[in-house]
Amino acid sequence: MDINEEPRVNAWNPSSEPREHKSTFWHTVREWIQVIIIALVISLPIRFFIAEPFVVDGASMDPTFATGQFLIVDRLSYRLSEPTRGDVIVFKYPNNPSVYYIKRIIGLPGETVTINDGKVSIINNEYPQGFVLEETYIDSKHFSHDTTTTTLKPSQYFVMGDNRAESSDSRLWGPLEEKLIIGRPIVRLFPVTKVSFLPGEYHEQTK
Repeated sequence: MDINEEPRVNAWNPSSEPREHKSTFWHTVREWIQVIIIALVISLPIRFFIAEPFVVDGASMDPTFATGQFLIVDRLSYRLSEPTRGDVIVFKYPNNPSVYYIKRIIGLPGETVTINDGKVSIINNEYPQGFVLEETYIDSKHFSHDTTTTTLKPSQYFVMGDNRAESSDSRLWGPLEEKLIIGRPIVRLFPVTKVSFLPGEYHEQTK
């Protein structure tokens, strides 16, 4: 055989190059699978125990929150401390736990919440004669004229939307059990003109 002649490829014994290519392909696939698994291992605990995305849908929290706004919900804080009056919370709807609602806490466990023509009064151990809630987060056009009284059990909260005229809340379906609370919005990321930390935050005022 001429020493300059190129070796012939046997059809029944092809070169190893295709096998090397195939090996590289599956190696890449395995690496991506490992990356995805690691990402899930890291992100799922965060998703279920620390923070969770939430998109507002509906007008019940106007003007504080609007449809389409993207929030990050803090799931950790209420494992370390109790919810307080004025907190905006995300929770499982009592009549359908697969649905999430966003409302504001008005009444705390053990209190009596009285609404008279839309004006909210709270009776508790500190204020046995009651006090009127100063709700600066309510726009005048979102006011309602409800009249009702509810006394909360030790594990219950009274929640309402800031848009009282268009909110399905404790006035309609009763007190919220603490176990249904998911957390509170800690960051509003969208729209960019509304980006904020602790959106909807309110500090209680009494008179």
